[in-house]
Amino acid sequence: MFDAIESLPIAEVLPDIRHALTTVDDLVLEAPPGAGKTTAVPLALLAEPWLAGQTILMLEPRRVAARNAASRMASLLGEQVGVTVGYRIRLDTRVSARTRLEVITEGVLTRRLQQDPELHGVGLVIFDEFHERSLESDLGLALTLQARALFRETAVLKLLVMSATLDGARVSELLGGAPLLRPSGRGFPVGISSLGSASGDRGVTSAAVAAVQRALVERSGGILVFLPGQREIPRVAASLSSAVTSDDVVVAPIYGRLSLRRQQQAIEAPPPGIRKIVLATNIAESSLTIDGIDTVVDTGLVRVARFDPVSGLTRLDTRRIARDSAEQRCGRAGRLSPGHCYRLWSEEEQGRLEERATPAVLHEDLGAVVLQLLAWGYDRPDGLAWLDRPPRAAWEQGLQVLVRLGAAESGEAGDYCLTPHGVN
Repeated sequence: MFDAIESLPIAEVLPDIRHALTTVDDLVLEAPPGAGKTTAVPLALLAEPWLAGQTILMLEPRRVAARNAASRMASLLGEQVGVTVGYRIRLDTRVSARTRLEVITEGVLTRRLQQDPELHGVGLVIFDEFHERSLESDLGLALTLQARALFRETAVLKLLVMSATLDGARVSELLGGAPLLRPSGRGFPVGISSLGSASGDRGVTSAAVAAVQRALVERSGGILVFLPGQREIPRVAASLSSAVTSDDVVVAPIYGRLSLRRQQQAIEAPPPGIRKIVLATNIAESSLTIDGIDTVVDTGLVRVARFDPVSGLTRLDTRRIARDSAEQRCGRAGRLSPGHCYRLWSEEEQGRLEERATPAVLHEDLGAVVLQLLAWGYDRPDGLAWLDRPPRAAWEQGLQVLVRLGAAESGEAGDYCLTPHGVN
């Protein structure tokens, strides 16, 4: 295990991470894509004296990332998943009485906090890939901070927030001035070709297929294609089936609603002599190491949910990605070897990209967050530590929807609480 960890770029700062968490309770780690933080950091902390035999919880933004991370760490220990390292995701759990490192999805943490706000037996919570800023990750961090303040006055609960493109200074401030580590890393170089932009569904499909055909000629390894969303995947797959007739090329999709078995097929290395083209949504943007990939084709687009508090409706918008996402996607090509990224937008457009994507808490339906906070005992977001406070209009909209559904009601003092229907 130690030889494998020492070969990762993150190894050079592992002593700094250990030292920081020995002296303080919170740490922010901003490490480059492919540094190995997801695999190496949790394993390196398992034997720390301050952990005192307690469990580490590590949050991943998606089920396939949680399973993959647990599997890799278990293999480094020479064990099966569920022994020292396990995972808990929706409808699937692999842990045992011996498990000391649990990789979980973000919603699992919220449910666990509701049942056990003390997080009994947990010594460290790691928020991995926190730059994605899902509703569950922001809520999970806010609840964890309050639970620690209320229930862990004597038993230490440490927090580690890490990502490749994290707004580390803001997170550090939220955590009371926690140390911020920014190792330089020694990842493999990635060349970039800007091929110009395409618009419309057919334009994006044609441009992606053309870029893949070019990459098949110019490159020799596997290709990871980032598409705006799930609906483009079968279109591109069908076009590639017609345009690429070689028997040594296979096309593998990966997206959130795909079965875990088929997601794993996209992640695993192809048979010898076979080139793999992985068609992905932003599920492959972070956490996952997809074996055999040294080339990325990036459409530069993503489909996001936007909530309108006036109409009470959520719509899916296709938008240009932010610069941090572009960096994450490009970094996929250089995780295991020197690589190349074909961007389907111009250098001029690159300069106009937003630095970071807007957090979900600022543009998504907050109904689920309101429900969780009512269960926590709060009918307002005030009193919790948020990196970005939920907008008042969206909050009130979510609260009123719960009232109309019979899940919440107003008390005599004007405050709100869950009804028996809302609790169940």
